[in-house]
Amino acid sequence: MGDPRPRPGVAVVGCGTWGGNHLRVWGALGHLRAACDVRPPALAAVAERYPGVTCTPSFEDLLADPDVDAVVIATPAPTHATLAARALDAGKDVLVEKPLALRVDEAEDLAARAEKQGAVLMVGHVVEYHPAFVRLAELVHAGELGTVRYVYATRVNLGTVRTEESALWSFAPHDLALLLRIVGSDPTEVACHGGAYLSDGVADVTVMTLAFAGGVRAHVFVSWLHPFKEHRFVVVGERQMAIVDDTAPWPEKLVLYPHRVDWTDGRVPVARRAEAVPVALVEGEPLRLECEHFLARIADRRTPLTDAASGVAVVRLLAAGERSLGAGGAPVRLEPEPLIHPTATVDPGAVIGEGTRVWHYSHVMGTAAVGRDGMLGQNTFVGDGVRIGDRVRIQNNVSVYAGVELEDDVFCGPGAVFTNVRSPRADINRAGAFEATLVRRGATLGANCTIVCGTTVGRWAFVAAGAVVTADVPDHALVAGVPARITGWRCQCGEALARGACAACGRTYPTDAAGAVLAGG
Repeated sequence: MGDPRPRPGVAVVGCGTWGGNHLRVWGALGHLRAACDVRPPALAAVAERYPGVTCTPSFEDLLADPDVDAVVIATPAPTHATLAARALDAGKDVLVEKPLALRVDEAEDLAARAEKQGAVLMVGHVVEYHPAFVRLAELVHAGELGTVRYVYATRVNLGTVRTEESALWSFAPHDLALLLRIVGSDPTEVACHGGAYLSDGVADVTVMTLAFAGGVRAHVFVSWLHPFKEHRFVVVGERQMAIVDDTAPWPEKLVLYPHRVDWTDGRVPVARRAEAVPVALVEGEPLRLECEHFLARIADRRTPLTDAASGVAVVRLLAAGERSLGAGGAPVRLEPEPLIHPTATVDPGAVIGEGTRVWHYSHVMGTAAVGRDGMLGQNTFVGDGVRIGDRVRIQNNVSVYAGVELEDDVFCGPGAVFTNVRSPRADINRAGAFEATLVRRGATLGANCTIVCGTTVGRWAFVAAGAVVTADVPDHALVAGVPARITGWRCQCGEALARGACAACGRTYPTDAAGAVLAGG
């Protein structure tokens, strides 16, 4: 008979207070296989409470265990980067507690390792899985609060005091992750003030101020030297204000305040208070919801909510706050620079936009232009004159030849092929016969597909893996086969359309009698 235990098998590394919570949840989910801790008493307690679970002080033995498919790292923050890197290199999926690392370059290295290994790397920003914050984000993104103007977060308590990392690194990651989720962009400037009262150089109290493009401001106040516990997250919008209070009972954890400001005839602002409106929530333990999300991502290999990129973004903010703190609160400007891997080659004259990553052994020619916040995967080639828009993600082993243009938000799967002439011969120079190829905004090109030159792939179209595109692809069309033919229609969100309607996100598009999305839909 086969092993009746469910897969994947999960190991918890670090059996302290928070690691104990992970052990409890993973045990209840039925996926706990192993535990690792260098302290014999901690391992003895785990062995007694969880019979049948492998307990070892050796991290290497744990990584070699064939029953362990995924590793949860709940050790002290200074060890996160090293242990996560070793787990990823061993082929394990990894959930690492916050912060992802204590240095930006270490966090970025973990993200690169995970991508190279094809591993799931998830960060334990557990508050993002709290039902109150999930609902708050939904309300904000649906426009229920109007334009967000100001955010205030406070996370204070008495203890647990740490000597390895400051209260900024220990407490603030949760609220910074939430803040980035709510605002939807990175700040342009960070300033941080604080004080170290117990250990030299380790701040016990910090106040961080963040400025965003468009005028949004935020303050994050954290302390482990506070007389009482308070976890509040306040969002002030044009139409309504919202407060999440994690110390309140469930019926009061998320409350909306439809306050407004009226202007009198003399143009004097007058605040008008309104009654608080509690928002109904489905109760759930955030840690269990986070662990269930990790299991789901292991199964479907999709990007986690709190993925490596979000972990890196939070570490960047913490590092900027630390620099400001060390400079007496002087503001730190955040200009996202492109990340060029040391093995990559970017010829002089090439333009790489802010925040774009160029990974291992890639080559960008001198007259190419790549937009911001994108990614060129391992062994990508970008030829002379190529134009690539913002937020374009190109996976490994793709060559984008002269004559090709990729608009914003295009996704190129691994091994996607572009041509630039229709009748190549090795002994005939056809450089003057290059034909232009255009991939419009939001299109997805599946793995190992071929886009024959002279064609246009429409907005939000979807080219299936292995398809060969020999003619123009309409907007929103799903094409497959050799040669590629229309087999369906796709929404902007990527899901299938039925008579122009998307069941996943609710968008609708005008269609003809056959269900084809009309041009401009």
